[in-house]
Amino acid sequence: MAGVRTVVLMLCAGLVAVLLGGCGDDGEPRDATRAIADLLRQRSAAVRDGDEAAYLRTVDPRSGPYRQQQRTAFRNLDALPLAAWTLRLDDPARHPVPATAARTTADVRLTYRLRGYDTGDATAGQRLEFVRRDSRWYVAGPAPGSRPQPWDQGPLTVVRGTHSLVLGAGHPEARLRGIAALADRAVPDVSAAWGGAWARRVVVLVPASQAAMGELLGAGPTAYAGVAAVTTGRHRDRTPADRVVVNPEAYDTLGTLGRRIVLTHETVHVATRADTSPATPLWLSEGFADWVAFRSADRDPRQGAPELARAVAAGRLPRTLPADADFTTGGGDRVAEAYGEAWLAARMIADEWTPDRLVALYRAAGRAQSREKATGPALRSELGVGLGEFTARWRAYLTRELG
Repeated sequence: MAGVRTVVLMLCAGLVAVLLGGCGDDGEPRDATRAIADLLRQRSAAVRDGDEAAYLRTVDPRSGPYRQQQRTAFRNLDALPLAAWTLRLDDPARHPVPATAARTTADVRLTYRLRGYDTGDATAGQRLEFVRRDSRWYVAGPAPGSRPQPWDQGPLTVVRGTHSLVLGAGHPEARLRGIAALADRAVPDVSAAWGGAWARRVVVLVPASQAAMGELLGAGPTAYAGVAAVTTGRHRDRTPADRVVVNPEAYDTLGTLGRRIVLTHETVHVATRADTSPATPLWLSEGFADWVAFRSADRDPRQGAPELARAVAAGRLPRTLPADADFTTGGGDRVAEAYGEAWLAARMIADEWTPDRLVALYRAAGRAQSREKATGPALRSELGVGLGEFTARWRAYLTRELG
């Protein structure tokens, strides 16, 4: 019996070692992938529990400046209304960590939710470096090219509005409160126009600079030059956790009315996310957003679309609705003209049909299986006209309103 007991104890000890990512005779981990996965679970629990010491125990003690950056990141996270927070290895079965590795990089998937603001989980991917010291794994820093999150870009100031949450890096609190006030005003304006089952809350990120905005969005330092704000996730998926990202340099050039229009426009994209799909043409999504924003600002066509007004006055009446590419690569005044054309298409629908028909058209287009099956069928089902007739009426409307 003593021999049997010894065998059982040895088997149990072996099982425990495997479950813990155990060690061989030389102290080397037998399963580095499992050990790193466990490290990420510890890191996630520390964030959820608000345990700074436990969080820092997951960071390489020899990482120097990165360790201090992680202390700041943790304190940023601790100030957020987190309802969920989980870090996992991304597809570890296909990309296991070599058992003998002392340093490695791995793709990590973050899933989190902001209480009171997100109706579903937000997700983000990062590529991190890990290092093993004395048979224990640590996070050593981001791998080159890894996209940072807002809490990674220095101390955050968190401002809670009535309908908004503003996260700003490197900005005075008073400035962020001004943004929150405009976002608070935008949310009920958008809800009145759109309705629908959305969170009726908006999260606004204000990075320290245009270059920092580019880092957050995985772009170059000048990619958003002249763009006052964007909404993450647009036309990619139906995420219930979009963020409005403000370009502080372009935003600062606007007056109060311009800032209000920008934040209302972007809030529309947050509200309509669940009903926007790749089938939704940009002229409809951008036009609807501008219609809501300009309606609340009471702008007439010449004030709201001066570039298009000049083109029409010069005899350059557009022949077709703007294509998707016109909103990004038109060059010169073409991008501004495209936005004006889209806005006035939406405005015409609200004027000559009803605002409810405009909302119904938007929803119908988003339900289509493809772009080809969206615009024409949606126009016929919701407005009773085909694309050709709609375009002719729109051109006449432009002439009447701008000519």
